[in-house]
Amino acid sequence: MNKDLLKSEVQKFINESLEANFSKIALLKNPFPEISWTEILTQIASKAKAKTKLPTWFNTNNIIYPSKISIEQTSSEITANYKAKLISGDSIIDLTGGFGIDDYYFSKVFFKVVHCELNQELHEIVKNNFLSLSVENIEFYKGDSLDILKNLNSKFDWIYIDPSRRNEAKGKVFMLKDCLPNVPENLDLYFTFSDNILIKTAPLLDISAGLSELKNVSEIHVVAINNEVKELLWILKKNFLGGQKIKTINISKDKDEIFDFDLVSNDDLPTFSEPKKYLYEPNSAILKSGGFNNVAIKYNLSKLQQHSHLYTSEELIKFPGRSFKINQTFEYNKANMKESLMNLKANITTRNFPESVEELRKKWKIKDGGELYSFFTTDKTNRKIVLICDKI
Repeated sequence: MNKDLLKSEVQKFINESLEANFSKIALLKNPFPEISWTEILTQIASKAKAKTKLPTWFNTNNIIYPSKISIEQTSSEITANYKAKLISGDSIIDLTGGFGIDDYYFSKVFFKVVHCELNQELHEIVKNNFLSLSVENIEFYKGDSLDILKNLNSKFDWIYIDPSRRNEAKGKVFMLKDCLPNVPENLDLYFTFSDNILIKTAPLLDISAGLSELKNVSEIHVVAINNEVKELLWILKKNFLGGQKIKTINISKDKDEIFDFDLVSNDDLPTFSEPKKYLYEPNSAILKSGGFNNVAIKYNLSKLQQHSHLYTSEELIKFPGRSFKINQTFEYNKANMKESLMNLKANITTRNFPESVEELRKKWKIKDGGELYSFFTTDKTNRKIVLICDKI
């Protein structure tokens, strides 16, 4: 960590460059030859990225930032705050401390927080930043978290882990055993130091795959911000053998959409029907959770088709997702498309449909946007249909 970055004239230059064109800034001559230009550019790019994601850090003086990629991969303050509302106690150890966003919020609900970080520079950066943030109940350890855990040899109320993928070349499908640390391999050891474990994973992890690798899972939280799933949170309790609760939340500026259900074998199936007066599309957190039948049953809605995940009713209800009034329904064919949608401006959504949004736009010359909403999907008789709607 280069403390020269905290000099007032350097900080002034960084702050004045945040709104400028980064490409043009990068071509300038370095006004501070004693500091690497790459280091200064990193501060500009990372701080600009932190403006909306990490406003507490952005608005605090004498903060040093890691790489822009690290900022992109760290928890946002919104999700960190959500996690801190789930758990509390006397002590927590974060085995994958990183930039420390989660630990900042844990420090508000725990008497002591232990931050572990393998990378020396990041370890020093975080220590500096928490001093600037006036947080005094966090202890910092540099090194392998498993060794730190063994050396401390203390019982913690909670262990927190945010494992990182070790091999990006494996594509989008990954298992927890492919991450660092290897949580499934070390789970029994972790439970000797705490009865409660909170694990954060990327939304790419399949829930059924996670359950196949973990044990003693009591809750799974699917957290979305503005209808984009950001995190899966796994709460593990020592010796827990019951069924899992799935808790979904979509956090937005106006409201929080919450839908919870039990992950148990359920023989209850939703009804299926032709489109009625209103159409409903679940938010992304519900879609990720797999609670397709649960949401239909809870809200007494009919599904259009088993795999379409669109719902309908005669009476308008308050629903955790988008709601629409159906103005027109027709079978998908050339004649109907030419009459109803061709050359128009419309928002397009596909659900259980063989053609992509891009293909449909190109094929029927449909411009993006406007007040019209069109859904291309499959009905209960497996017909390809189009629904023209107004958003409610």
